[in-house]
Amino acid sequence: MFGDHHSFALALINSLGLAGIIVWHLQGRRRPLARLIVQILFFAGMSAVLGVSAILPYRIEAAQLDGIAAFLAMSARVLWWTHLAWAMIGLVRLYILLRGTPKDAHLPQDLLVSVVYLTVALSIMAFVFGAPIGTLVATSGVVAIIVGLALQNTLGDVFSGIALTLGRPYAIGDWVVLSDGTEGRIVETNWRATHLLTGAHNVAILPNSVLAKVGLTNLSRPDESHGVTLTVRIAATSAPHVIEGVLRTVLQACERIVKEPPPAVALKAIDAVAVEADLLFRVASPASRIPATNEVIDLLHHHCRADRLCLAMPPQSYLYAPHAPGERSDTVPAGSPSAGAVQHPLEAAPPQLSRNLL
Repeated sequence: MFGDHHSFALALINSLGLAGIIVWHLQGRRRPLARLIVQILFFAGMSAVLGVSAILPYRIEAAQLDGIAAFLAMSARVLWWTHLAWAMIGLVRLYILLRGTPKDAHLPQDLLVSVVYLTVALSIMAFVFGAPIGTLVATSGVVAIIVGLALQNTLGDVFSGIALTLGRPYAIGDWVVLSDGTEGRIVETNWRATHLLTGAHNVAILPNSVLAKVGLTNLSRPDESHGVTLTVRIAATSAPHVIEGVLRTVLQACERIVKEPPPAVALKAIDAVAVEADLLFRVASPASRIPATNEVIDLLHHHCRADRLCLAMPPQSYLYAPHAPGERSDTVPAGSPSAGAVQHPLEAAPPQLSRNLL
């Protein structure tokens, strides 16, 4: 049986533990910092009483196992371990909050919380109730094997989610493109799947085990700006440097593209019909690609008309015709502005051949 000093200490620990639970619930979930302060203060008070009274929360003494003292000692230890778990979980959540991690990225938090609860539960069973932990762990290992075989796919998603979280190939809010063409913004990650908000405003749910196996391009790293390439073909009626100057004017007049780094024009090919060029520019985010491209195309049409440049037909629209031996063979796209300067193949063909072709 305890003395009065120990009985008072155990009663005080139980009172502090119960009061901490009540105050903790009264704080509400909207005040995580206040909750953490309450958890730490009450846990520190309980630990101080244990230390002053020379009561160890991890040791069972035979003298404490009789009557009301045994109940007070057991409940005091349970409350102390419970408050220890809550204080550790509060510190974990505070750390995640201070790092600025979005609330939807709760997989690391859930993992750490589960480890804390499991460790504290085993500690209570061992140090408070005196249960044989070795036997429990061996039995739970057999059970874990059976459960693992039954939940193989689900566990695969869970461990893939853990691997993705540790590797951090993306974060909440990143815009990603998968190897199969799926594109969107990461809006949530959990134990089993990752949620992707697509451009069509639909949520694609991708199992973590599948996401861990496919190639992934993160368009939000190192920043949100995104490069766009637009290929154009201008009729070869003007010098290439003139065409390049007009295209640069188009890019400089566009307001939806990023000016740093500056946009560029790359002349990539030339033939008797057209000069082919790539317009290289960047936009502020992947979502700005379509509006920026539309503006560039509109300005391109306007400046080509103002500077008397003509867009060339694509190579697939070229019209080929056989020619007689010794005659000149020319290839001209149908409707090309240079058709007046170069003889059309159908005009050079004999009348009977023209009728056959037409």
